Amino acid sequence: MADGNSTTPRFAGLDIFRGLAVAGMIVVNTPGSWDYVWWPLDHAEWHGFTPTDLVFPAFLFTVGVALGLSFPKRIDAAIWLRIARRTLALIAIGWAFQFLVRPDIANFRVLGVLERIGLCYALAASLAILTAKRDTANRSHLNVPAILSTAVGALLLYWGLMTLVPVPGFGAGQLSPEGNLAGYVDRALLTTAHMWRGGTDAAGNVVYDPEGLLSTIPALANVLFGMLAAAIWKAAPERATARIALAGAALALLGLALHPVFPLNKKLWTSSFALFTSGLSAMLLALATIAARRPALRKPLYPLHVLGMNAILGYVLSLLIGIAGFKLFVGRDTLQGWCFAHLLQVILNPWLASFVYAAIVLLIIITALLPLHRRGIHLRL
Repeated sequence: MADGNSTTPRFAGLDIFRGLAVAGMIVVNTPGSWDYVWWPLDHAEWHGFTPTDLVFPAFLFTVGVALGLSFPKRIDAAIWLRIARRTLALIAIGWAFQFLVRPDIANFRVLGVLERIGLCYALAASLAILTAKRDTANRSHLNVPAILSTAVGALLLYWGLMTLVPVPGFGAGQLSPEGNLAGYVDRALLTTAHMWRGGTDAAGNVVYDPEGLLSTIPALANVLFGMLAAAIWKAAPERATARIALAGAALALLGLALHPVFPLNKKLWTSSFALFTSGLSAMLLALATIAARRPALRKPLYPLHVLGMNAILGYVLSLLIGIAGFKLFVGRDTLQGWCFAHLLQVILNPWLASFVYAAIVLLIIITALLPLHRRGIHLRL
């Protein structure tokens, strides 16, 4: 993914915010035991919102910010090759992990977190290039009206599809796990064998995928709103923080206002959810930017800066640790189960022990990235 010139102090807020998003992904995905997870560290069961539901949308928002900050002044054929390479690399890494989890084609999950990042990146980057404006010096610039109208159009389109298009056997407007249009499209095109195993109805049947095909439409809006935040920054850096925060507050309030008619739902990635999480992301980006300008805050936030500069590698390491925890055994217990059992001997509260396990994984990853960061080695897909 493009990073922009994020190594300079003026962009340090983005690295801190991106690091915070990845840290959240790591802590959420690697508890000591899935039986003991505090509610803020778990997704909402269906409609509703928890802090965990913000983690992935926030990362998509940072993808958009980085795209906007690094938008090229000159557009040539090489740019399309870079977009294709980055997109295919993200999808390939995602598929490699799917094969590690389910090593057979018959039950291979086609879509997932990295695949969604890749698709949203490709769509957003392509839109930005195809709609770019040129000045008198033939330099390219983001077309803010085109990006904003596409984001709004994507959210309205998804809202219309989910509420007006009937699903066989359920009718139109059903937002239940088994009756929603997004789940129906995934079952029809991907088949349940290639969907997320946790997307079940009350009877235990696989019926939806939170990273499915149709819900990629509103997820794209999160990236586009990130690009708009970058455009605000580039237009007036000295006033950008306040403007981004105010715009974020407006988006978040709009998302909440729509909740009664199109509920906040991460697993369906509803339009209200995309607005709400984009708004929260913008406000957190503004706070991270303020923190990056304060020496007293910048030092304790340095680990997040390190993680944000190597976000994809950090996330990949967390996936490897998670897979190893389930695939490797110590005696009759998995490695993760063995570690959790030993933590329980020191920390009697199982929920706290489960969180501490995730925090240790996060610390291990940051420690592994630190020498790379000091040598200026950062994974750029």
